[in-house]
Amino acid sequence: MAGCKLDITNPNGPTDAQVLTTRDGMITLSIGMRQFYSTSGLESLILTPGTTAKEVKGITTFTNIQELEAGGTGLPTFNGNVLNLWLRLLRVMGMAEDIIANAPTVLAGDPTMRSGVMAHANLFKAMALGGLATAFEQMPLQTNRNGQVTFSDRKAALAEAIRLLDEAVTLVTATPPSATFASQVAGTDFDLINTIQAYRARYNLVAGNYAAALAAANAVNLSARSQFVYNTQSPNPIYQQVQISANYAPRANLGLPATPVESGDGRLAFYLTTPDKSVGGEALKTLKGFFDAIDRPIPVYLPDEVRLIRAEALVRSNGDLNAAVTDINAVRTQRTGDPFGVYPGLAAYSGAVTSDALLLEIYKQRGAELFLTGQRLEDSRRFGRPAPPTNLTERTRNFYPYPDQERLTNPATPADPAI
Repeated sequence: MAGCKLDITNPNGPTDAQVLTTRDGMITLSIGMRQFYSTSGLESLILTPGTTAKEVKGITTFTNIQELEAGGTGLPTFNGNVLNLWLRLLRVMGMAEDIIANAPTVLAGDPTMRSGVMAHANLFKAMALGGLATAFEQMPLQTNRNGQVTFSDRKAALAEAIRLLDEAVTLVTATPPSATFASQVAGTDFDLINTIQAYRARYNLVAGNYAAALAAANAVNLSARSQFVYNTQSPNPIYQQVQISANYAPRANLGLPATPVESGDGRLAFYLTTPDKSVGGEALKTLKGFFDAIDRPIPVYLPDEVRLIRAEALVRSNGDLNAAVTDINAVRTQRTGDPFGVYPGLAAYSGAVTSDALLLEIYKQRGAELFLTGQRLEDSRRFGRPAPPTNLTERTRNFYPYPDQERLTNPATPADPAI
């Protein structure tokens, strides 16, 4: 049978050899990796677990979104949103691995560019691994172009993400990246060094490495700002899905149960606005915050996350509870000075200074501060919130099933989780 060849070579595009063996190729791939993560990867990481953890509600008639919204044991292994989350983060990993493998040779004569490019790639591979660990029980630590990857558990994935970030710190400490790296790769909006430390703090906390989480959090400059930027050619992906396509809508109270939300919390007005709507008998809001314009930047991390990481690490390690209260109050009472203008404006914490009470307060503050940052599902598990299959009020899955596309091509794919 005759057929059409659709993989036509683009005469204006660089070949793989040109990308992976030239200085310009390394720079272009680095920028493209960050752009792909900030649009496609981040969209999946925010909206897919965000639906499962009840931050947003799927309101379209598209079957894949309705399946995700329903969740539970009925979520099929062929769900398109789960597949996108899997494939997009693996693609980020693959691009990062190409840079890590080739930059030492290609940029051997430019050590201050090499350290920046490699640390940047380490960061994004770590971010992809951390994102996969948010959603899946097991995942590959290394991609394979033949599709025959082996799987490791979440503990190993987090350990590898932390190793990559530790290595990134070593690289930029030994050889600080040049001004050329800053101008040609990072740009004025992306703060590489503070982002590396913030993600070290995040993943060490999730992994239970509390001393390391504290050390990394203390290394972050809380007045710095690191953000993904967008324009009409590379639009804010959450704006596209929520405001333009109307596939999702934010839940009232930031998707939190009524009890953990204080009516005077300024983050309610920061993230949510009117007009209200009711879908399936549920009250929904209109989205604001970092998602109300096609070119609105999205923070890579929020400084108050770092404060809450410190507080949680102190509490979980039986550390200084009064110091944890100080960090909690630095978040609660903030009215000025935040690099992104997120101000709770609440009174100081007045509850019991016990581990259980403070952990509940930290969960409440994380739920409001870190709305639609892709962390609610991980938080829900870590803080022992009501869980399926017995309770679907705060999350409808614990982990996702592995996509059919992976299972059909890779016999090493693990068994799906029950829910």
